[in-house]
Amino acid sequence: MLSSLRGRVVVVTGASRGIGRAIALRAAADGARVVLAAKTTREHAKLPGTIHQVAAECEEAGGEALAVKCDLRDETQMAEVVSSVLERFATIDVLVNNASAISLTGTLDTPFKIYDRMFDVNARGSWGMTRLCLPHLLESDHAHVLNLAPPVDLDPKWFARHSAYTLAKMAMSLWVLGMSQEFAGKVAFNALWPRTTIDTAAVRNLLGGEPLARRSRTPQIMADAAHAVLLRDPKSFTGNFCIDEELLGETGVTDFEHYAVDPSEDLQIDLFVDEDGGGSSIL
Repeated sequence: MLSSLRGRVVVVTGASRGIGRAIALRAAADGARVVLAAKTTREHAKLPGTIHQVAAECEEAGGEALAVKCDLRDETQMAEVVSSVLERFATIDVLVNNASAISLTGTLDTPFKIYDRMFDVNARGSWGMTRLCLPHLLESDHAHVLNLAPPVDLDPKWFARHSAYTLAKMAMSLWVLGMSQEFAGKVAFNALWPRTTIDTAAVRNLLGGEPLARRSRTPQIMADAAHAVLLRDPKSFTGNFCIDEELLGETGVTDFEHYAVDPSEDLQIDLFVDEDGGGSSIL
């Protein structure tokens, strides 16, 4: 188990804001070399943050940073991320598949365009980035792939209202299931999911606005949980479906109040997590 990610090359998709940004900054605080792969290079009224702004923040935090524009629907752009990383840092130790597309809509309310976006970004994008990074991960002595994806659960309640999104997101979980076995002893594959909703642009703009954001936790809890995963021995810690709160509890964290956006509000349990907060599963 490592004590820090200092000097490690950490590639994070969807790193211009939210959970991806928080994970990148946490790695940078260790002195990691962080690669920010995302679409946003210019400020947007409803989507604050760009990869260049996060790169500056990572440098300020103590790490090195490389910002590379990438739309995960474009195979050429994904390949350019890997080429840019190798040109700058010569290696890859960690890939965090954080980028995601969401539409909590039923079958009749999900246009083909939205269906394609979710599968292109969630299922194909995470698979594609993993495939392109794998030859270089296999040369690392501390190789991790972390997918921001839920525990595998075929309970119909998770499919009934938004089956397209659920399937696209669960694909990221199934990559963990299969690849953790395919590359056992060489590259660790794990999934991480929040027990509660997280205050992100998706929550504020698509899911519940300010009221839901107040009942959420900040992205920092996912960053701290991701950091805890990425320090583990990749040969022994693989094939796990982790819940942020449970994982941090195992590391000795007992006070979670500072992660709450508004501690006076009751927390909203996230999708794919049972009301008791369970869902963690180790293969």
